[in-house]
Amino acid sequence: MALVALAGSTISWNTRPVPTGYADSLRQLYTRPTAQWPKPDIDSNIVWKELGLRPNSPVAADSSQKAVAELGKQLFFDPRLSGSNQISCGSCHEPELGWTNGRSTAVGHDHRTGERNVPTLLNVWATTPLFWDGRVKTLEEQALSPIGNEVEMHQGVDKLPAKLSAIPGYKKEFTKVFGTQKITGQEIATALATFQRTIQSRSSRFDAFLQGREKSLSDLEIEGLHIFRTKARCMNCHNGPLFTDNQFHNIGLTYYKRKYEDLGLYNVTHQPQDVGKFKTPGLRDVVITRPYMHVGLFDDLEGVINIYNAGGGHPRRKKTPEEEKDPLYPVTSSILRPLGLTPHEKEALVAFLHAISTTSYRISRPELPQ
Repeated sequence: MALVALAGSTISWNTRPVPTGYADSLRQLYTRPTAQWPKPDIDSNIVWKELGLRPNSPVAADSSQKAVAELGKQLFFDPRLSGSNQISCGSCHEPELGWTNGRSTAVGHDHRTGERNVPTLLNVWATTPLFWDGRVKTLEEQALSPIGNEVEMHQGVDKLPAKLSAIPGYKKEFTKVFGTQKITGQEIATALATFQRTIQSRSSRFDAFLQGREKSLSDLEIEGLHIFRTKARCMNCHNGPLFTDNQFHNIGLTYYKRKYEDLGLYNVTHQPQDVGKFKTPGLRDVVITRPYMHVGLFDDLEGVINIYNAGGGHPRRKKTPEEEKDPLYPVTSSILRPLGLTPHEKEALVAFLHAISTTSYRISRPELPQ
């Protein structure tokens, strides 16, 4: 952790005494260019990127993609893409709820519940691979997956083109966008994926701070930024402008051989070292994308910080020959270790996470083709 020059006397600040000048010293350090910021506490084997300004989606600003994106928006909010004609993509990815559903897991056909938390679509244009277990590489692949899922939208993907072709308005829209009245699954996926690539976070107060508006962050938020980078070791996984390494890690929430068991990445790769690994979510707008973790375990940021402060979950093998030799017994990532954060430091972390979040979207639903 980088040392900060401090004055000698102390004053009372929130839940602990703070050396006089500490806040001023941190502010002086972090108003410099990011290349001159204190070095983060990152393990030597980690490839990381410095934090930075929110990047723009290249599709959102591409006028040549506008018509495809508009068609994708209609499809995204159209419940006729589901078998019951009552569930749309937007049913689980509500703009007003941070493009997720605000529940622990998905709720789909016949009110059946899924096994995992619904990931936000914010900045999904920069995410690869996709899903908590990384089972698909592109948004085009991802777009049709929930439609055909029996628990989610319960619609036969092979029958969807004919279903939409029976709607005159869609035949007109697809002809205008793709130059043909014949609607295909690939065109549906392309339109949905293009719309999703326009979904992005808005600039936060952290971005304003990086652009030179020094008063955009409070002293507590700057302290949280420093703790995020150093003592809390968050940047081992949550780095770069979108606060994610796009990698997979086991933080000890596998529920191995218990009711909620989920082997994560292993279900895709079938490699023992991948048991219990899940995708690192980006943290931009994290305040509005609750609940958290792949099972929606925590409804607030304090719970998330507490599990990391404890060093993650560490299930212990029973001293039986079977468990001692079990090649699939999950191993929590070595990145995680007890942090010893004080109540005030946790408060500062939460404050910083608010500084990289904005308010939720409010967008008008499109008029659907008839």
